[in-house]
Amino acid sequence: MQRHVDEDLHDAEFRECDLTGARLIGVVMQDAVIDGLVSNLVVNGVEVSQYVEAELDRRHPVRVLIRSDDLADLREAARRLHADWTATIERIRRTPGIEHRSANDEWSAAQTLRHLVFVHDSWFRRCCLGSTAHFTPMGIGPTVEPYREAHGLDLSLNPSLDEIVNVRNAQAAELAAWLNTVAPDQLAAQAPVPDDDVWPPYARGRTVRQCLGTVLNETFEHHGFCTRDLTLIENAD
Repeated sequence: MQRHVDEDLHDAEFRECDLTGARLIGVVMQDAVIDGLVSNLVVNGVEVSQYVEAELDRRHPVRVLIRSDDLADLREAARRLHADWTATIERIRRTPGIEHRSANDEWSAAQTLRHLVFVHDSWFRRCCLGSTAHFTPMGIGPTVEPYREAHGLDLSLNPSLDEIVNVRNAQAAELAAWLNTVAPDQLAAQAPVPDDDVWPPYARGRTVRQCLGTVLNETFEHHGFCTRDLTLIENAD
């Protein structure tokens, strides 16, 4: 365990770090930002995670729909997520070129959309439908090998916003059509993940519902990241 005692960590950044079990004792923390999968967080003796989750649900009611096992709720969640992204894409179009700009070394809007292309191919088509087809070439997946550029992905591509949006619209329509026909027992069944070495390796043993949850959650979370960064870029201009 690393210990930092009497150190000045002003403006320190911890990116993609596992801080499970970390203890911050006697610290001064002002204007700090914590963004990630946070649970069981105790601040000055108060467990605050439930407060945070409740406030996020209040601000974003679609989160409650995403967690539901009711098919009507899941259909509505998918519809709202697509509508939110449609509105954000129209926002992007009002400032041509902003889709390729990034803030704080995060993905650009175009890269974020390309990642969601990959999420749909992997977590929906592979895990919910059992597809063995190659991924859409423009997709952006994990940065680790051997998944970074494999099974159809081509990171040399630089698709236009229209090309990316056309793919995402087709994927949203595919998901909506499936949700209109899938039965509750199919959602509860084990995901038909093909027995090969293609991403995601840790999906085996999960249910179809759990894999669908990953698709919806990724669509929601990355929309939040995208709109956050668009605002930062706009405010800097």
